[in-house]
Amino acid sequence: MNDQIRAQTLRVIDEDGKQLGVLSKQEALSLAQERDLDLVEISPDADPPVCKIVDWGKFNYQRTKQLQKNRKTAKSLEMKQMRFGLKISQNDLDIKMGKVKKFLEAGHKVKITAFYRGREQAHREIGFNIARKVIEDFGDTIIVDQQPQLAGKQLNFVIRSSGKKAPAPKLVAPVAAPETVAAAPETAPIEAKASPEGEK
Repeated sequence: MNDQIRAQTLRVIDEDGKQLGVLSKQEALSLAQERDLDLVEISPDADPPVCKIVDWGKFNYQRTKQLQKNRKTAKSLEMKQMRFGLKISQNDLDIKMGKVKKFLEAGHKVKITAFYRGREQAHREIGFNIARKVIEDFGDTIIVDQQPQLAGKQLNFVIRSSGKKAPAPKLVAPVAAPETVAAAPETAPIEAKASPEGEK
């Protein structure tokens, strides 16, 4: 920055992004000083090096903010993992898929692993059925990067967000819904008939 710049010939850009052409270091410094700004080298490997006339405080803030954004983007590409056994209850599976949903919304890929114990290995279709249900429940909100496949005592698959908003996992709904639907017709008609009779 400013006098620390070593090159004596520079390609200069002003604070509005306008190309000022190739200038000597002294000419570029004079222009920056006239505008009460700084001369910052932004492409030292170019020939000649590229410098920009900027407000250093503002420039440094924007650069720091961009670096933080880049780090956040890089972090979002991390692979998260979720593991469960084949005997997992519907409620526990629903909780785990809720966590998977949060991982997906944060931009992470998620590797889901169903692991087999003992005699469960003789019923490998159970793991595939669970994997299929998970994928179907997330629907078009996910993309399957790796289809379910066995690796020893584990069945693994990898999913990521498709960019569409994911609904709340519905893994418990098929179990609870029949009880709720069955109860409604028994109670509602009784209450509806009781009221008119009471009034008469």
